[in-house]
Amino acid sequence: MKSMSADRHIIRFAMAQPYLDREEELDLAIRWKNGNDQKARNRIAQAHMRLVIAMASKFRGFGLPLNDMIQEGYIGLLEAAARFDPAREVRFSTYAGWWIRASMQDYILRNWSIVRGGTSSSQKALFFNLRRLRAKLARGDNRLSEQAIHQEIASALGVSLADVQSMDARLSGNDTSLQTPVAGRHGEGTEQLDMLESDELPPDEQVSGIIDGERWSAWLHTAMTGLNERESRIIKARRLTEETVTLEELGAELGISKERVRQIETRAMEKLKAALTEVAPKAGKSLEMA
Repeated sequence: MKSMSADRHIIRFAMAQPYLDREEELDLAIRWKNGNDQKARNRIAQAHMRLVIAMASKFRGFGLPLNDMIQEGYIGLLEAAARFDPAREVRFSTYAGWWIRASMQDYILRNWSIVRGGTSSSQKALFFNLRRLRAKLARGDNRLSEQAIHQEIASALGVSLADVQSMDARLSGNDTSLQTPVAGRHGEGTEQLDMLESDELPPDEQVSGIIDGERWSAWLHTAMTGLNERESRIIKARRLTEETVTLEELGAELGISKERVRQIETRAMEKLKAALTEVAPKAGKSLEMA
């Protein structure tokens, strides 16, 4: 009730604002543009609140509060008033319509669903025109298949068929909480979140991977003890760090040429391979592949 009362109050206020003739509108725009007259800007905006109300009513089908839609439209209206250039000799209503519509559409895209969508211009056109085009095509020929309707919409808006199908599915459903209980054979207390497929490995494979990793680390640590200080430094810098050090950088650090660094690295890798093959043949082959 409170929301409906607020809507009626805003609408009554908008309808009570007097119209501006062309000369008065131009005078107010010049006062705002040249003299930064805030009252002149507000006068222009208030006189066009009817335009905001009319446009908000066109978007009521998205199920968002009319009062919020009007407020967003008024923000767009003020932006238009701030940017309006009277030298272009166009009526303010023509210029403001774009800003009001854009502000409302942005609000709808932000709040219609918890999943953000329609960020590109083509996606926005699809979001706001799909229902209208679908209804128009259905009225024209009710024998059209779902695939044919989607294809017609894709051609009309210049988007892919997959985009149309995806958006249609989104507009046809509602957001569902992952905490929503799942009825049926899954058992009491099961939620939607419990039914999502995980990208992680099964627990037994995770444990197996951890064990293999620890075993490999122990083998490598033992094999590294057979390298001298310079060989160990080169292998660690070239093979055992996320950011590989270049041959040139190691050469400068050790006071040798990059070719000499490469030779030492090759020899050290052969030593490691031999040492690892003694304790674990598979580890030696893995090192060779690396």
